Amino acid sequence: MKRVLVVEDNKNNMRLLVKLLNKHGYETIKAETGEKGVQLAIEKKPDLILMDIKLPGIDGMEATKRIRASKSGGKVPIIAITSYAMAGDRDKYLKEGFTGYIEKPIDPYKIIEEVEEIWRKKSKS
Repeated sequence: MKRVLVVEDNKNNMRLLVKLLNKHGYETIKAETGEKGVQLAIEKKPDLILMDIKLPGIDGMEATKRIRASKSGGKVPIIAITSYAMAGDRDKYLKEGFTGYIEKPIDPYKIIEEVEEIWRKKSKS
């Protein structure tokens, strides 16, 4: 079973993401802070990470940098989930090491489409 680490501090968003991913056959690991997300990414070695940008403690950008710098997290796909939806943000996050980008409010169909697209790309490489 494919494992997805969800790093999200909003309880409603966390509940929605976990329920949605579980319904589509994914095992989920939950973290509510950037620090915990980094720790779980290194320990649990998920197949994919959904990373909120605005988090308590270190933000999603810093958490992603730390995961990318670790031996086990350098290649894991990380999708940014953010309410920062300004022109050019997608490119900014992709340049910062994210694999994908999803805007809030969360659209359940878009999340699953993005996750499945990442799996397709990953399986081809």
